[in-house]
Amino acid sequence: QVQLVESGGGLVQAGGSLRLSCAASGRSFSSYAMAWFRQAPGKERELLAAIGWSWSGGNAYYADSVKGRFTIFRDNAENTVYLQMNSLKFEDTAVYYCAAKLGPAVTGTYDYWGQGTQVTVSS
Repeated sequence: QVQLVESGGGLVQAGGSLRLSCAASGRSFSSYAMAWFRQAPGKERELLAAIGWSWSGGNAYYADSVKGRFTIFRDNAENTVYLQMNSLKFEDTAVYYCAAKLGPAVTGTYDYWGQGTQVTVSS
């Protein structure tokens, strides 16, 4: 089992950048695929980016809405996954969640979730 704690959210102007962090506790972090989701008020939760477990080279997936602007990467020595967000837009405003699932695939059901961190982009 793994516990996840996000940090790094806040208020930023449109066009700015933020880096979210997700610290994982528990064993075998390298064996988990990690992902970032977000949920805006009145909208469904959206998968933004995911990175596979380390044994497959950490293959990454991006939603079209963030491709080219957001980057997901992991530091297995620090048991942390990051989401670098550049060129932020007003519509990126949401609560951002980190999630984990055991195994290599970035698709499928994520079993472990953080508490979320608010990102607000001012126009």
